[in-house]
Amino acid sequence: MRAGLSEPGRPEPERERLQGGLLLWYGLFWTWLAIEPLNRRDWLLENLLALAGVALLVLTYRRFRFSSLSYCLIASFLTLHAVGAHYTYAEVPAGFWIQDALALDRNPFDRIVHFAYGALLVYPMREWLVRLAGLRGLWSYYLPVSAVLAQSGLFEVIEAVVAVLVSPELGSTYLGTQGDEWDAQKDITSAFAGALLTMAVTLVLQRGRTGDFDPAAG
Repeated sequence: MRAGLSEPGRPEPERERLQGGLLLWYGLFWTWLAIEPLNRRDWLLENLLALAGVALLVLTYRRFRFSSLSYCLIASFLTLHAVGAHYTYAEVPAGFWIQDALALDRNPFDRIVHFAYGALLVYPMREWLVRLAGLRGLWSYYLPVSAVLAQSGLFEVIEAVVAVLVSPELGSTYLGTQGDEWDAQKDITSAFAGALLTMAVTLVLQRGRTGDFDPAAG
């Protein structure tokens, strides 16, 4: 195996079974939720970027393999996203439960998923930057957070363009604004906060680690 692509401490067959299991889980879960989504056209729009991302991971698997931890984090985010796409983010039942329990004025599920985007995907982003770009030290913590912030803003722009060009009548449903004119800014802030939290925890663990494997060691 090429240098930098292996994961010390975990046998290759075991790692590949785990990663294959994650892909199978997502495929089955996604297929189940593809059956009679709340709004089929919104579901199609929501899944464009997600499926493109999964396809990219599969196509580049032989050239670059993330750690098992990163694949678990990615699969966790995709699972949350699949739920949001099935119900539309503003109508997810779990979000209504949280809304009632906390006496909120809106369904918070979309905000939770944006937070999860930063919290769950910033670590794979750091791993990718460390192993391919050779980042070290504080740069290896700052740039992944910066990348998540930039991506969040870019995705908000892409979503708005897609909504206008593909299906203008679904704009509010697809974007999940729920009448909040500051929804995009709050979504970006949520992702930023999630990324900051994960990188802070990663930094603390890195400072105190005793030699355990970290594919994104700085």
